[in-house]
This record gives sequence, structure tokens and C-alpha cells, in this order.
Amino acid sequence: MLGCWRAASAISAGSGRWAGCVRGRRRLSMAKSKFEYVRDFEADDTCLPNCWIVVRLDGRNFHRFSEQHEFKKPNDDRALHLMTKCAQTVMQELEDIAIAYGQSDEYSFVFKKKSRWFKRRASKFMTHVVSQFASSYVFYWKDYFKDQQLLYPPGFDGRIVLYPSNQNLKDYLSWRQADCHINNLYNTVFWMLVQRSGLTPVQAQDRLQGTLAGDKNEILFSEFNINYNNEPLLYRKGTVLIWQKINEVMTKKIKLPKETEEKEVEVTRTRTTVVPLHCDIIGDQFWEEYPEILAEDS
Repeated sequence: MLGCWRAASAISAGSGRWAGCVRGRRRLSMAKSKFEYVRDFEADDTCLPNCWIVVRLDGRNFHRFSEQHEFKKPNDDRALHLMTKCAQTVMQELEDIAIAYGQSDEYSFVFKKKSRWFKRRASKFMTHVVSQFASSYVFYWKDYFKDQQLLYPPGFDGRIVLYPSNQNLKDYLSWRQADCHINNLYNTVFWMLVQRSGLTPVQAQDRLQGTLAGDKNEILFSEFNINYNNEPLLYRKGTVLIWQKINEVMTKKIKLPKETEEKEVEVTRTRTTVVPLHCDIIGDQFWEEYPEILAEDS
């Protein structure tokens, strides 16, 4: 206020500068209103410190969505690559994500143990991940489904789980990859029975009821000459997203000293980007190859 008072002595009280000081003072006095007590109703959703924060999102009613948009069965490469593109966009926007894993219509995003992003508020983690993913799905749809119109916007739900130890986190990701294998093996056999053997969905379901993995592998091999182990890793293992440094070779025009014309030269630049992998993450090999993911100072 001292500054405003000195200004008032130099200019008239009706001048714009003085009026601005008055308006600023009024705004300060109104910053706290009688209605502000409603903030006390907000729940404290701060995630525990020193825990891995996992946000897992799933497609809502994606069985219906895939049918209406004519997804190929048992796996549609367009849909899987679109999911991965959306997940990469999420990681590039929220750099505190150490690793992500996806399969079918779900993706899990693992935030660093020491992340202080949005003061570790669970609602912020979940809403930012889900909203960024869903908007990306609509935005990039035409890049993958060129001949298929998006009939209506997709929906995704999310949940948050905290894992206190590295082993807990590894077991979680192993669980999701094991789930990918179980579901894909079933779906592969199921759709072969429907598409090639002419069974109805109900008949195919009855045929597979009570069968084990070995039984399903035998049906694929003996009836359809398919070795499940030769199926693409994308289908059997899902997709792992990690940060990696890559070298990019770019062409740049420069003008050398004593030269009259610009020349094109190749320049190599190193940048960190999100890279998709299709590999096993249940065994130790992956974690030994990428120890920085679980590093305490990551």
C-alpha cells in the first residue's frame, strides 16, 4: 500500500494507476469468501510415500465397442497399435511414469516411487491418465482405422493401487502378462473354432469348458496346424513401454565460412523417447537388462 500512497501524491486520485491499486486491494480482500468452507469437504487422497503408484485403465464396454467398429478377431493390430500410441502420449505428457504395460483394452502406468507430481494426489494421477488416454484415442483413431468411422466416443475407467516393494511391482506386472497369455490363448482357440470349424460362439464355449492350456494348444495344432508359440509376441506377451535414449540422424542446412551456398549435412542427436517392447517381463532377464526402471533414484 505504501507504493499506492506515494503514487496517489503524484497523480490525481482518479487516474488509472491509482484506480488499479484500489482494484487490486479489493481483490485481495475478497480472496477469502464465506463460501470457502466447502473446501473442508474435500477428502485427503494423498498416496503413501515411497510406494509405486500404478494407474490401470480399462476400456468400458469394449466388447460392444469392438463389435460395432468391426475389430478383427482374435486380435486387431490396428486397435492394439492405437492403444500403444495413446499410452506413449500419456508417458510423454507425464514424465514421472517409469514403465507401462498394456494388453487388449487395458494399460497400466507405473509412477516412480519418489514422484511428487501433484503432491501425490490419487485423483490427479487417475484423472490425468484416463483423460489424456481417452482424448488421444479419439484424436489418433483415423491414423489406424482409416476406413472405419468412429461411431461414438470410447469410455475408459481407471483405478489406483500402491505397491511398497520392487517385488510387489514385478509381481503385479507379471500377473498382467500372465493374464494376457491366458486370455489370448483362449481367444485364439475360440475364434478358430468359430471362423474355421463353423461352430457357434456357444458351441465353441462349450467345447473349451474345462480345458487346460495343453488341451488348447493341442486343438490349435491338431485341428488348425497352428503352433501357438509361433504366434506374434505382441499377442502373447502384450506391450511394454520404457524410456530409452535413441540417436536420430537429421539433415540440416548450414553455411560454411567462405562459402556462398548452404550445404546439407547430417547431424546426429540423442534424445530420450518412449519405446515399445514385446518381451517377457516375468523372468529376471528383462529387469537385469533394464535395472534403471527400479533404481531408487529414478
